[in-house]
Amino acid sequence: MSTVHKIGRRKTSVARVYVKPGTGNITVNGKDAKEYFSTDVMVYKLNQPFILSETVGQYDVTVNVFGGGNTGQAEAIRLGVSRALCEINAEFRLALKPAGLLTRDARMVERKKPGQKKARKRFQFSKR
Repeated sequence: MSTVHKIGRRKTSVARVYVKPGTGNITVNGKDAKEYFSTDVMVYKLNQPFILSETVGQYDVTVNVFGGGNTGQAEAIRLGVSRALCEINAEFRLALKPAGLLTRDARMVERKKPGQKKARKRFQFSKR
């Protein structure tokens, strides 16, 4: 089986994910995932699709990710990996779909409006 290429997005992060059979190595932008993402929670998010599909240690993942912050990048990678696993074996969809790993989270930062402090916060109102 050859390499499967999928794209995952979250907020402003875009992750290009390449999944191939291997020993379970996850490389993000040329670094090991544990080195790239400092917290265990982020590393767990990357491994979530493998845990749910019971394929831990069976695939090597190479990722190019840009834009956004830590959480956005980790969740973009998670979506890309989930999509790749579904292409490898359609039965994984039954495990990943109920967990919400195949849904693109469309929430984005709301833009700042003119005449306001932030997107929704306003300047203090003065009656007189």
